[in-house]
Amino acid sequence: MILQSAKSELGEAHVLLTGATGFVGQAVLERLLRDHPATHIWLLVRGKGRQSGQDRLRHLLRKPVFERWRDEVGAEEAGRIVRERVTVLDGSLTDLPELPSRLDVVIHSASTVSFDPPIHEAFDTNVNGAVNLYEALRAAGSDPHVVHVSTCYVGGLRRGVVPEARLGHDVDWRAEWSAATRTHEAAELASREPERLERFISRARGRHGKEGPIAAARASESARREWVRSRLVDAGRRRAQSLGWTDVYTLTKALAERAAEQLWGEAGHRLSVVRPAVIESALEHPFPGWIDGFKVADPLIFAYGRGELPEFPGLPDSILDVIPVDFVVNAILAAAANPGPADEPRYFHIASGASNPLPFHRMYENVRDYYTQNPLPKGDGFVKVPTWKFAGEGRFNRGLALAKRRADLQEAALRLLPNNERRHALAARTAKLRAGVATLRNFTDLYRAYARTEIVFDDRNCRALNDALPAGVREDRGFDVERIDWEEYLQKVHLPALDELTAAHRRRKAAAAASRVRPKRELPRRTDVLAVFDLERTVVDSNIVEQYLWVRSCGVRGTAWPREAVDLLTSVPGYLRAEKRDRGEFIRAFLRRYRGVPLTRLESAVGRGYADTMLRHTSAEAVARVLEHRAAGHRTVLVTGSIALLAAPLAGLFDEVVGSSMHTRDGTLTGYLAKPPLVDEARAAWLERYAERGGYDLTASYGYGDSHSDLSWLVLLGRPSAVNPDAELAREAHSRSWDVHRWRRGGAAARREVIAARAALSAPTDETSG
Repeated sequence: MILQSAKSELGEAHVLLTGATGFVGQAVLERLLRDHPATHIWLLVRGKGRQSGQDRLRHLLRKPVFERWRDEVGAEEAGRIVRERVTVLDGSLTDLPELPSRLDVVIHSASTVSFDPPIHEAFDTNVNGAVNLYEALRAAGSDPHVVHVSTCYVGGLRRGVVPEARLGHDVDWRAEWSAATRTHEAAELASREPERLERFISRARGRHGKEGPIAAARASESARREWVRSRLVDAGRRRAQSLGWTDVYTLTKALAERAAEQLWGEAGHRLSVVRPAVIESALEHPFPGWIDGFKVADPLIFAYGRGELPEFPGLPDSILDVIPVDFVVNAILAAAANPGPADEPRYFHIASGASNPLPFHRMYENVRDYYTQNPLPKGDGFVKVPTWKFAGEGRFNRGLALAKRRADLQEAALRLLPNNERRHALAARTAKLRAGVATLRNFTDLYRAYARTEIVFDDRNCRALNDALPAGVREDRGFDVERIDWEEYLQKVHLPALDELTAAHRRRKAAAAASRVRPKRELPRRTDVLAVFDLERTVVDSNIVEQYLWVRSCGVRGTAWPREAVDLLTSVPGYLRAEKRDRGEFIRAFLRRYRGVPLTRLESAVGRGYADTMLRHTSAEAVARVLEHRAAGHRTVLVTGSIALLAAPLAGLFDEVVGSSMHTRDGTLTGYLAKPPLVDEARAAWLERYAERGGYDLTASYGYGDSHSDLSWLVLLGRPSAVNPDAELAREAHSRSWDVHRWRRGGAAARREVIAARAALSAPTDETSG
């Protein structure tokens, strides 16, 4: 393309911009407001939740990209400019409103931001969205010049120089779009086949059965949806690669180009296709280093800076084609101001690889040097970044396989260890190892094609357009990539910008953590607040099996003990399976062992040696916490899934003990519960009714539980705590930022404290004694 001169102004053009809330779209809007003051701007903005498109625009204009412009014109004037020059069209590319008939320029920058979305989502956004736009433009009767923003990587899996021209493929975008839709439908149908549903249900029950049947059902459905998504992501990747593209993102962007050509550029209209390379932070405008969240290469850079990428299978001499976002925006607006003739689409590569290449090893060396001189904090020290050897993909994959195998072995060992500190430490190491393996695999899947590419994007059209701009505006609005000093850009602009992003993230995270840390102080005095304590493994370091043994040690049915001991040992595997499936089932099964015990004898045993044993196993921290709640006027409730009678030694500490009772016949226990045990979702249902009847505020109430089965009722409370949690509850507690406590049994000292506390609580007050 030969240009003697090019315009830099859009004059009084009516400009429709899609993707205005995205990275590039924000910067385009800022340039239009600042440097094209006579334009009228139409923004296609989708409402989000309760926010309308207009609400989102107001939020958008408060972002840093507009800060300098707002400061220059003043807040009041900025508001007036936006009111007079910007019109919001509330809708999306898949739900387009009627477009205005007078449009001079359309800048279509909206697209999916993921490399690896499910195949139907990629087609729906990138292909269907473009088709809808061009059909809506034709229906509106306007004839604007369309600038279709694509990507350099639409060329697919190839080597050598890629020209700025129409893509040379014969893939039918209509057929592929239809096939993607059918693939989605087929995956949904396959996910509902009985055999597959049974696998989802089985896994969900294994992991969430303790929470209750509803939680297991939710987990099963979540697993089904995830299976569908994974299958569709894989379908997109495989179909793209089978047609010669790196991923479904580049495939659908290529097919969107073809749709744009057929529906607009070759149908009597003007079309310019701008293909940026990897877009990163601004070199100069609106200010050096401006970036809106992590972009394509940034997660890789940040993971390296955190020491999470010990190696990477890239080709050190491949070209990592990076371009600052302000160069992309300048090229888009220059293309918009200089349309070609109708029926002759123009193509522009805004890329650096041909004119100012950045080899992958040079990028790596800059990143390594920067994080060596400016290491990220880690604990009380700093991260020491690794040195890559670029040993090759085979060696890298073998290392990944070994790490995964080690994680699998550690996971197997976890199942054999008791729930103690050693198990928790191993669980944390295993989770960290698995996360590291997943990170490495994810990064290699996403970035392999971009870090091993042997493509060079010809940029002669783009250079010609830049050179034809008026000399007076070229310095500010030009896009000459040869003037980028990569060391200066990376070391002084881009990497510090990423550092600021991560520092801001750390500040937000620290502030959130600080807001969750409640200093040790008196609990708020309220009478409409509950403090609900689970008994087993929370207040008392025991379970119902140990409680049964304590009862037996008090002489209940002593003559039958040798035979029963053998039966108990042989029944343990069955009990463990029952507890894994359903805690209620386990409790029912185990409490059958009380069949034939006279109720009076059980009550006598609980009042004698059993009580002393339980009190020695009681946590002193739990006792102190109960007393704090009672002093604050909270209603304290001790809940057990077992027989309430077995919690009798602690009854004086609490306002109420809630548990099950056993059915009796002629004064003898039948082994059957009088009502279902209060566990998992049954306890949650009980708690909701209890609070409603008593007028208690659950959002201000407290809960203390130890097991994954407690999750279903803990989530109902505003102040839940995990006490001595099992691995599953610990994981949930950390992810939800709950308090986690390690309470230990207090021995003889705790026994004395409980007795003293019970006596103090039962003593008459001055008011009652008078």
